[in-house]
Amino acid sequence: MSKVNIIRAWKDEAYRLSLSAEQRALVPANPAGAMQLDDSQFDEVAGGMSISGSSVCCTDKSTCPRPK
Repeated sequence: MSKVNIIRAWKDEAYRLSLSAEQRALVPANPAGAMQLDDSQFDEVAGGMSISGSSVCCTDKSTCPRPK
């Protein structure tokens, strides 16, 4: 399997699922690791804010919390 097809298989789930079992066996593990989060990991964030209320990412300065 070519490097291009391996990378495509890592990035494109539909493509990966279209491969035969033999082809999927040739795809090495993604070096970035598993790309799934379990439900408990989602419990730690809420709409871009952490549970503590601190901003994770703020792009609109008019609604950003100001430092105290």
